[in-house]
Parts: sequence; C-alpha cells; structure tokens
Amino acid sequence: MSTPRILVVDDEPNLRRVVQVQLQEMGYRADTAANGAAALDQLRADNYQLVLTDLRMPGMSGVDLLKTVRQEFPEVVVIIMTAFGSVETAVEAMKSGAYHYITKPVRDDELKIVVDRTLEHCRLMVEVNQLRDSLNEKYGFENIIGRSNALLSVLDIAARAARSSSTVLIEGETGTGKELLARAIHFNSPRSKAPFLALNCGAIPRDLLESELFGHRKGSFTGAIDNKRGKVEAVDGGTLFLDEIGEMPLDLQVKMLRLVQNGELEKVGSIDTVKVNVRIVAATNRGLLKMVEDGLFREDLYYRLAVIPMTLPPLRQRPEDIPDLVHFFFEKSLHKHGRDDLALPDALLPYFSQYRWPGNIRELENVVERITVLSRGPQVVLSDLPEALQKSRQVSEALDIDLPPGGISLDAVERELIRRALERFDWNQTRAARYLDLSRKTLIYRMEKHGLTRS
Repeated sequence: MSTPRILVVDDEPNLRRVVQVQLQEMGYRADTAANGAAALDQLRADNYQLVLTDLRMPGMSGVDLLKTVRQEFPEVVVIIMTAFGSVETAVEAMKSGAYHYITKPVRDDELKIVVDRTLEHCRLMVEVNQLRDSLNEKYGFENIIGRSNALLSVLDIAARAARSSSTVLIEGETGTGKELLARAIHFNSPRSKAPFLALNCGAIPRDLLESELFGHRKGSFTGAIDNKRGKVEAVDGGTLFLDEIGEMPLDLQVKMLRLVQNGELEKVGSIDTVKVNVRIVAATNRGLLKMVEDGLFREDLYYRLAVIPMTLPPLRQRPEDIPDLVHFFFEKSLHKHGRDDLALPDALLPYFSQYRWPGNIRELENVVERITVLSRGPQVVLSDLPEALQKSRQVSEALDIDLPPGGISLDAVERELIRRALERFDWNQTRAARYLDLSRKTLIYRMEKHGLTRS
C-alpha cells in the first residue's frame, strides 16, 4: 500500500510547517495549504487520504471546508485542529462529519495517535468497500451498513477470512446479521461458484437433525422409506452455514467433529464413510465457551470451529450506524410498498438512535417497514413511531447526569435515582415503582440493597 498523503490547512505559516515536519518524521507524505480555497484546489489536483484543518481561518472556515470536502471528496477524512478554548466548537464540527479533533499547540504523541487511528479507519473502510463491491448484490451484503469501528473491525476480519477455507465461528445476538455475514464470506471466497446452504440447528427436531445433516439409508428408522442425501453432501465443494450451533446435541457434536476434522461423514444406518470437501461457518447467539465450561458443548469441537472467531456487535453498541440503517430500510420499504411520496424527517432520527433495539437490525427493519405502511403521510410524524421509541427519547431528555472524568459508581447512580423517585412521590412505593418501571417487590429489594429508608 502507498504511503498515505495528508494535507495540512492553516493560515499560520509556522504552525503549518511544524505539523508538516511532524507528519513527515512519522513517515507520512504531507503537503500544506494556507486557506480553504487553496486546500480545495490541491484536493482537486491530487489524491489525499486525510485533511488536517484549523477551525478558525479567514474567508472559508474549517467547518465550511469540512462540509465541502464531505460533499466533493467523501472518501477523504477530516481532522479539526483547534485552540483549547474552542473544544466545544470542535465537537460540533465532529457532528458535521469530522472524524476527530486535536488541540493546539499540536503535540507529537497526540498527533501520531490520532492520525494513526484515523488512517487505520480509512484502511478498513477501503478494504470493506472493496469486499462489498466484489460480492453479488442479490445476496444482500450491502445490507451490512455502517461505518462504526466496531462493525468495520469485524468486516475486516471477514474480508481476510473469506480468502481461506478455515472454519469460522460468528457469535452475536439474534438479529445482528450473522447469516448475511456468512453469505458474504462465502461469495467472496474461492468457493463462490459452489453451493451455499444454511441450516438452523435449533429449528429442526433433535432426532431428525443427524439425518438432515448427513442423510440416511432406506429403512434405518421409522419413516426412512428411501435413501436420502444430507445437506453436507449436497453442499460438497461449497459452504455449510450452521446457525445456532449451540443447540446441537452432544452425541451429534462427535460426528460433527469428525466432519470438521477429517472431512468424513457416515449416513444414518450406514457404516460406510463418505469423503466431502465442505467449509463450515457456524453461528450462535449463546456463549459457547460458557457452554464448554458447563459441559454442554464439546471443547474439541469448539476449538475446531473457532479457527477464525468473530463477534457481530449488537446495534446498541454501534448507535452511530443507526441513522444510515434507518435511511436504507426506509428507502427499501418505500419501493416495496409504493410509498415514494412519504418522507422521514431527520428530526425523528434521535428517537431511533436512543432506543436499545433488543431485536437488533431485524427489529429495526420491521419497525421501519411498519412505520412506512401505517403512516398517513406526506411525512412521518412522531405519533407514527412505536411508543417504545418515543419513550426512550423522553427518558434520555429527562436525565441530566454529569459524568465525572474519574469514573462513577453505577450502584451510586441507581441509589440516587431510587431515592429521588421515592421523594418525588412522598415515599409511596407503589407510585415510585410504577414511575421507575419496576414491580413493587423489585423496588423494595433494591431499597433494602441500598439501605434506603424514610428518615
């Protein structure tokens, strides 16, 4: 990969030169521009990965430059440089699309950390976009939307894993997109022209799962009226996706270990060994290591499956991706239901971002489709949103918690919230419990836990 190229923009010549030298000593190619207009001219003439711009400049400000760069050069990342007293303005600039900010005077160690981290983010974005571009769109890899580091790190591992035939274990909560990721891995692998087959181990009765996987011989059990080829043989040369692998019975795990380890299987009712060439991608929403400790999952099979482990983050851990997902699913629903006249105001997006989405992306897609179908139009209004989304926003607006830099005790916060709720209702436990969305029994338990009594 070529050395990253960085453009430093500042109206102070000495600062421009100092930062340029600092970057060059770190091994980067750095150029300078005295103002926003000159910077745009250079961006249009050459390829840059990163722009470091001062916030306050005569003529075009750093924020104005940022907005123009975002519009004309979306692949270029911007870092804001600002005096210490203007940090709040820098934070506002980040809301407009800046990746980070650093304070002046610029220290070598801080500059290196921020620039290295930013360029690593750029590298991940490029690699993920290349992976997306190489996949067939009908398999939906484009639905893995987001630019959060939590998601990009997983997709980076997936991009590299796709080039091999190693087994992959994808862990993550229900609805995070595990099967979509498994398909992306397959269709960007050397096996892409061979079959991909998904099997949910928790959706098939345990006494039928072995037959479904490995096939059976005629007469091997009641109802086996003919020879049957199993899913593993059917996908020979391709990829078998085993969803909810944690639901597989222990006795069947022994046979799965043989398949993963030696590429061999035996059909139900047969002693003959069949050789196959199948890549296994497994997924689970349960903690397999905890199941190993509890004796519910074989340790040897776990380590055979987890050659390349990855964990898809839940939606609540990547809230910055929620607006993009909402827009994507909204556009999809508009076309699906012929509602092209319907608009979704940006002012409603915080209601989506502050909800915890226990059902993850699947729940988000369903909610957006429901809103699209039921909204009377011409635009979505607050009352069209489910009550849970409206409530989450109201709770967020009601809380005013100052988080100290040295850390905070969660128990202390809980104690204070309960105390305030009790005082609000003159220590009426029933009303305070209803206000906190707790049962009265739970409230009493937590009062005793924190030693809360009416003075």
